[in-house]
Amino acid sequence: MTFRICKNCILGWTRTTSGLSLCDFNCMQLKLQREGGGKQVGYEVFLPVRFFCTFTPSKDPIIIFESMSFKQIPSETILFLMLYGGTAMAALIACIYLLLRKCNAIAADVTPPLSLRRWAAGFFAIMFLGHIWWLLFYLFSDDFHSVSYVALGVLDGVALLTTIAGTLFAMLQDRKRSVWPIVVATLPYVVFGGLYLAYPSGPFLLIAVAYIVLLCVLFIIYMIFAVRRYRRWLRDNYADLEHKDVWLSNLLIIATMLLIIIYGFDVGDIIISYVVQVIELALFFLLLWRVETLEQLDEATTQAQDVEETPVVTDEDASSALSSGIGPLLERHCEEAQLYLQHDLSLAQLSQAIGTNHFYLSQYFTQQGRTYNTYINDLRINHFVNLYHEAVATQRSFTAQQLANESGFRSYSTFSAAFKQRMGQTVSAWMHDAANGEK
Repeated sequence: MTFRICKNCILGWTRTTSGLSLCDFNCMQLKLQREGGGKQVGYEVFLPVRFFCTFTPSKDPIIIFESMSFKQIPSETILFLMLYGGTAMAALIACIYLLLRKCNAIAADVTPPLSLRRWAAGFFAIMFLGHIWWLLFYLFSDDFHSVSYVALGVLDGVALLTTIAGTLFAMLQDRKRSVWPIVVATLPYVVFGGLYLAYPSGPFLLIAVAYIVLLCVLFIIYMIFAVRRYRRWLRDNYADLEHKDVWLSNLLIIATMLLIIIYGFDVGDIIISYVVQVIELALFFLLLWRVETLEQLDEATTQAQDVEETPVVTDEDASSALSSGIGPLLERHCEEAQLYLQHDLSLAQLSQAIGTNHFYLSQYFTQQGRTYNTYINDLRINHFVNLYHEAVATQRSFTAQQLANESGFRSYSTFSAAFKQRMGQTVSAWMHDAANGEK
């Protein structure tokens, strides 16, 4: 014969020292097996309470509760509570930091988008509140058929999806993306939660979990395509991608959605609980670093508005744009004037400098089979090659990083990647071959 002890009974006994009862609801996953010989078996639960059960062959078990001192609490329980509390405090500190601190502590020379800081602060606030209200629920209720459980589950799921979607959308600055479709998409989840409350024995809880997982998968697919499109947009409009690229958003998406899925299928395993907290901490530091190092693109809104307001261009219009002299204008105002040496030179700035519309300039590069980013980097690499040969000829001391900076590259890592893509070998290998060829 198996008896199950409800945590409500434990809490009720410790508060009133009376009214102890047995409950059929297996909220603690603890089972008391009948044994012979009057054996006494001790059990330790999540709370600082220990209960002893004495089994006899013919009588129900006699259950005795006693409070546990701090030294008697299992070490794994103390460790988990410290990790759980530390994760909650990390979320709270990150939220306060993003809301109150105006300057950037991680990358002082970068000004992140204000909307991104606010959405990320909202996400951290939801994570902190989630830790608090779920802890209170497990301590004082733990009834998975109650209104509070359904309400917390729905609130947590909707708020988490909305804030992380708003945060990821704010990273993509090519155009404004609204979060209201995400909120609308979570309405069936709310409905399934209400049905589960009305019909606990039905399959509505499983359907709700399956739906939220499906929603996460669809969101991941959408964001992968959106990030790829955004990266192409960056290369079509900016020469320097340092502090602009958002490939790290993919990791944020995967980590966040993995967290939601694990929450959805949580079976109360202590190992899974530890994994969830570790993933949350990693997500917090990753997101905070991404927010602080992503640069605000002042022209993002202007570019999006220009695209919306620009009429549809036919092949005849595009051909006229090529024959209108854009090539000679680029040669005169960009290549000969060495405008490409300017850091953070954007497509809009270049189009203004040569006196043409940025849309037609973009079409020109498209028909040339290259991006704006490739065009500028090629000019800078050619400039680097010329500087190298001049330095060798005059026997001037130099470093590759110094020449890269003089060639318009703000980041040496960006220069190295562009150089290898253009020349087919690393900078050091090319310089070695060039030095041997000039001997």
